[in-house]
Amino acid sequence: QVQLAESGGGSVQAGGSLRLSCAVSGYSSGSYCMGWFRQAPGKEREGLVGLDIYGRTMYATSLQGRFTASRDNAKNTLYLQMDSLKPEDTAMYYCAATGESQWCSGGYSRNEYRYWGQGTQVTVFS
Repeated sequence: QVQLAESGGGSVQAGGSLRLSCAVSGYSSGSYCMGWFRQAPGKEREGLVGLDIYGRTMYATSLQGRFTASRDNAKNTLYLQMDSLKPEDTAMYYCAATGESQWCSGGYSRNEYRYWGQGTQVTVFS
């Protein structure tokens, strides 16, 4: 059974940084895509970045280069480094993964992802 668990959220002042982690279990290989999403109160869940099975990334242009995602298949962990945080980045952040060995684009469309973590809250105050 595939499970994802996010950690690393918290409260930070505007301009600060946070690093989120997503621990993955239940796969027998690294043949799955991963992504980071967020959802603010009253808003739709928003795709931030997708990573293909090789770790190549595709970012939402709205991030303006402030976030960096990476995956460490040896540690079965996905990361999201968030810099220059703004109050509008306040949201619940989720990691997601596709089915194993299923074709995936490495993008950040919600419909492509099968498994989701419970989320970690990020609050940015001014």
